[in-house]
Amino acid sequence: MSSVMGMDERYNPFTGQPVVPGHDDVIPAAASLGLEPPRFCERCGRRMIVQVSPDGWWARCSRHGMIDSADLERR
Repeated sequence: MSSVMGMDERYNPFTGQPVVPGHDDVIPAAASLGLEPPRFCERCGRRMIVQVSPDGWWARCSRHGMIDSADLERR
């Protein structure tokens, strides 16, 4: 993972673009309503494998593992 000025670099989970501090991040309307799962890993920006079902979704990064909509609901 790369580092910028001592901070870990993060990526937009919907566009895969690096998140730049102080700039607005583009989030699709469906994603802001919770209707769209993330498509890119927030830690490395790689495209993830995503499976959507009627009761939720899961997404898997080849390097950083899996996230699940049920896990996010518990937080």
